[in-house]
Amino acid sequence: MTAESVEHHVQWPVPPQDGYTVDDLFTLPDLPPHTELIDGSLVFVSPQREFHAIAIDLLVNGLRSTVPAALRVRREMTVVLDKRNGPEPDVSVIRADAITGPEQTSYRAEDVLLAVEVVSPDSESRDRTTKPQKYATAGIPNFWRVEASGTNDKPVVHVYELDPLTKAYVHVGMHRDRIKVDRPYPIDIDLTAIDEL
Repeated sequence: MTAESVEHHVQWPVPPQDGYTVDDLFTLPDLPPHTELIDGSLVFVSPQREFHAIAIDLLVNGLRSTVPAALRVRREMTVVLDKRNGPEPDVSVIRADAITGPEQTSYRAEDVLLAVEVVSPDSESRDRTTKPQKYATAGIPNFWRVEASGTNDKPVVHVYELDPLTKAYVHVGMHRDRIKVDRPYPIDIDLTAIDEL
């Protein structure tokens, strides 16, 4: 019995001269799940790690427990910042009236009150510098960066608020065991509960 070799041909999309637009992000066929658009370039994400998945679950559950009726908590949905940028925050708090129906694939930056990024090894630079800068420029008032602490892999949440004059984020706190803040609404999440997920 002989084995035939199987060749795998991957057809990668060739970018246009000036890069992709948000319209391309939503119409190109066969893009991998969770593809983002940063500065006109498609960004493919690597498989999710355990810490990343459970940190998102912890935050989504905690944020939803006190979310006001006029807001909603969403995970891994594209936020259109401008024509050439459509990142996908791990968690977002959006205005409820921004939801148009079950087929919706994105939200506008002006409808986002909080963007949260859980840092992974493949996204460190994007999550620490590129995305926060773009979220701030787009006017998203609150940003959280979540990282695993080096000692026990518990989440550490860095909280930022937008300075409206400079259109840049200001670091206003770092939370290890519990995050208790008033913006964008009163939030109190036990970060040690990650062990229970």
